[in-house]
Amino acid sequence: MTSHPSRPVADLFSADGRLKAIPRKPARREALLAHLAVTLFEADRTYREPEVNAALRAVHEDFPALRRHLVTGGFLSRTKDGSDYRRQQRPGSPGGAIPSAA
Repeated sequence: MTSHPSRPVADLFSADGRLKAIPRKPARREALLAHLAVTLFEADRTYREPEVNAALRAVHEDFPALRRHLVTGGFLSRTKDGSDYRRQQRPGSPGGAIPSAA
């Protein structure tokens, strides 16, 4: 069976909405991160680190790893001091953020 990057991510979550595991395969992990970015974080809003942690902790206990993957994958941007985060628009992302006018 061939894995498709566009495959829905619903099978990664248990019935209670918690993430079973962070996928190791890059394409699956990227699909998950895109889903989390769009569903947990509003476009054009700045989040403090405790808010990001709380949102990610609601889906998985390893929220620091999820936060790091979201930042390194370009789904969230972080200020140099690590205190503020914003959802980023990624070209071609389904349901992606509206482009910034800035």
